[in-house]
Amino acid sequence: MDNRKKLILNTIVKEYIKTGAPVGSGFLVEKYKLNISPATVRNEMAELEESGHIIQPHTSAGRIPTELAYDLYLENLKIRQISKSDEKILDASLFSQTPNFKQTAKDLARLSNNAVFWAFHKNNLYYTGISNMLQQVEFSQINLIHSFSAVIDQVDEVIDQIFDQVGIGVHALIGTKNPFGIFCGTVLVKYRHKNNTGLFGILGPIRMDYEKNMSLVRFINDKIINNK
Repeated sequence: MDNRKKLILNTIVKEYIKTGAPVGSGFLVEKYKLNISPATVRNEMAELEESGHIIQPHTSAGRIPTELAYDLYLENLKIRQISKSDEKILDASLFSQTPNFKQTAKDLARLSNNAVFWAFHKNNLYYTGISNMLQQVEFSQINLIHSFSAVIDQVDEVIDQIFDQVGIGVHALIGTKNPFGIFCGTVLVKYRHKNNTGLFGILGPIRMDYEKNMSLVRFINDKIINNK
């Protein structure tokens, strides 16, 4: 894929993550000040659609990214530092006399605006922020509410299945690779702390803010690793 297509695709992904609305060529050029004509962007978007990176959900609508586009986006994602205010919030629960991981999970759910699960051991699971998920644009569709309800009913089983399969470190699982459902995105971490192994992660729609969420979980993981 040439650099112009990469720029257009990356911009579509970023805009769709922000709004949850299909992205049109004219809007893209105007908002992001792309030094490309709308006609050229339309031609490039047509080719991106042919290659399976974007789709048009409705006639005369803009385009939305596919799982293939998210995979490419994640491959090239640069992890940034979290804000000082977010760092202060997370430090408060991570650096109490005994790290309060349940409070960290609550803070993480609020900062990411998604659901968060935390398995302290294989059969000791805590999750929070479910209402955050249901407020996302995707869940205005009744069929997705039903699908997500089924996911919540099976969280224990899913965590039990993947706990031993996931390697130590940070992982992003989306769509068909996501054990919670093809409409979901998950950024998770498996860690070791004081001879215990744990697993925590952010669960959201496939349209989640991976840049922010990867930064948040990496920050927490680094703090846990360095706080033996």
